[in-house]
Amino acid sequence: MRKLTNVLVTGGAGFIGCNFIRVLLKKTPGFTGRVINLDALTYAGNASSLADIDGEFGGKRYFFERADITDRERVRGIFQKYDIDTVIHFAAESHVDRSILGPEAFIRTNVMGTFTLLDAARDLWRGEGGSMREDVLFHHVSTDEVYGSLGETGYFTETTPYDPRSPYSASKASSDHLVFAYHHTYGLPVTLSNCSNNYGPYHFPEKLIPLMILNMLEGKPLPVYGDGKYVRDWLFVEDHNTAVWAIVNRGKSGEKYNIGGENEWENITLLRKLIGIVAEKAGLDAGKVAETITFVKDRPGHDRRYAIDCSKLKRELGWTQSVTFEEGLSLTVDWYLSNKAWVVNVKSGEYAHWVEKNYTAR
Repeated sequence: MRKLTNVLVTGGAGFIGCNFIRVLLKKTPGFTGRVINLDALTYAGNASSLADIDGEFGGKRYFFERADITDRERVRGIFQKYDIDTVIHFAAESHVDRSILGPEAFIRTNVMGTFTLLDAARDLWRGEGGSMREDVLFHHVSTDEVYGSLGETGYFTETTPYDPRSPYSASKASSDHLVFAYHHTYGLPVTLSNCSNNYGPYHFPEKLIPLMILNMLEGKPLPVYGDGKYVRDWLFVEDHNTAVWAIVNRGKSGEKYNIGGENEWENITLLRKLIGIVAEKAGLDAGKVAETITFVKDRPGHDRRYAIDCSKLKRELGWTQSVTFEEGLSLTVDWYLSNKAWVVNVKSGEYAHWVEKNYTAR
């Protein structure tokens, strides 16, 4: 039986990770253990997103460790310091455009970082006689982009062959293969999930939905790649995180599970829907906002369509989505309208200094 007592969350200051920590500590009454947030605080890591969590649980059930997941000694030290029995590995470079411009960081973090974590777990999770303990788990969070691109029909399943098209997706595919290699070669207990596009609160402004919301509020153009007809499956971040926790609790070791929103939208259709919501909530003229849509040069190797079949997760673990797209978009827009200080701190770069000013002085 898995211990789930000392849970190491890598990338916990990022968008999905910080939402996961919040779900685990504030909305999961059955969990009474400790959460250790390991994050290097690169440009998209924002420790201030967990200021409330630190205030309520810091030093008791929540602990922050600023470290790079490629730093072997620091990773081993954190495993030993907190007697880690569960790893939930969110940490990754994740922006496709950035991977096209500078792929090296993606290989370093996503491949070498995952290797470093796996190797620490392999070494430190051995029981008596050198056999691997059965009460531990390494859960790896991946993406649907490893599967490549779909045509107008069909869905990605857990058995879809990998066909990554960008340096980002190739680096994630590599890390997925490493996870299963450590399971089959060394007996490391692992689970893996591939999710569709997440959206929700605390999303770094470079990504599509927050970028469009903030550009609308600031009267800036709304850039759309190509013809705008690229299709993505959208998943509310909290639904993603309840799925991850279901897998960590009840998923079979050595298995992978697709997590999807079953919610496909063309980018241009999504944008027009978002314009209506933001305009209504912010008192803007939707027609004038729509006039700022600007079609821009497509990015290289842009995958046409992603769509997830998450029936295995639903059937075997009893998970389902709890938030409709309309509800999720409304909640997301409300969050950005109500958290303007967070946005200002991100845009000014002030968020990068939160740890030095608040956490270490506590």
